[in-house]
Amino acid sequence: MANTASSFSGLVKRPLGNGEALKEPRKPKIESRSLCFYYGDAQALHDISMVIPERAVTALIGPSGCGKSTFLRTLNRMNDIIEGTRHTGEILLDGQDIYDSDVDVVALRKQVGMVFQKSTPFPKSIFDNVAYGPRVAGLKDKEKLASIVESSLKRAALWKEVQTRMHESAMALSGGQQQRLCIARALATDPQVLLMDEPASALDPASTARIEDLIFELKENYTIVIVTHNMQQAARVSDFTAFFLKGSLIEIGDTEQIFTNPREKQTQDYITGRFG
Repeated sequence: MANTASSFSGLVKRPLGNGEALKEPRKPKIESRSLCFYYGDAQALHDISMVIPERAVTALIGPSGCGKSTFLRTLNRMNDIIEGTRHTGEILLDGQDIYDSDVDVVALRKQVGMVFQKSTPFPKSIFDNVAYGPRVAGLKDKEKLASIVESSLKRAALWKEVQTRMHESAMALSGGQQQRLCIARALATDPQVLLMDEPASALDPASTARIEDLIFELKENYTIVIVTHNMQQAARVSDFTAFFLKGSLIEIGDTEQIFTNPREKQTQDYITGRFG
């Protein structure tokens, strides 16, 4: 265990939102209960039961193909668009099963926004990218739209860089700026949860640092679930960490415990680089 602790203990320093200690109980925001997920006949997730606390960052780690991105996409039913998928078990958002037949999937995805690995700005202006969600929801008032766009860009730490370029193409922004624009676009629908699938994997170190700082700031008001292959990043930005392997949840706990004193040997082997 000494090697694990020496590698990561210095990274796990950031407190939870509002300076709360990790040991204090936090209200569950999302809970999966005995979740199994299938692509056709192939089972991708096996009996996943876990709680994701509100206003904290939960990192999903594990080797490629372990099920962490599949699990992430179940949280806003993004997997629904893939033909032949099915699930058993439950996923609760504030106590309601998001797979109930009466759930409005469009409304769900406003509550549970998603930021993808590759930045995906629309071939529109910076303003129109951020205003897209509110407009789809029926908002036409120009002043309200402008207020939402400005507020979202400020929360995404991008406003100062683009405030004089609002009608320029979003495609002209740098990679890091485009990813923060996609975060602003997700924030514009006023979500409660942000899902991030390796949001910094394609970025340079400086842009990655800005995204990590942004995640730390956003957790004051949002529940964030992030998939990352970068264990140092998970240790830096997350409050809780879940380790997946071969479609199963091996271990979940507060990040310091996972990285310095994991309970399971498989977790220790992955953290110390013995496989993965």
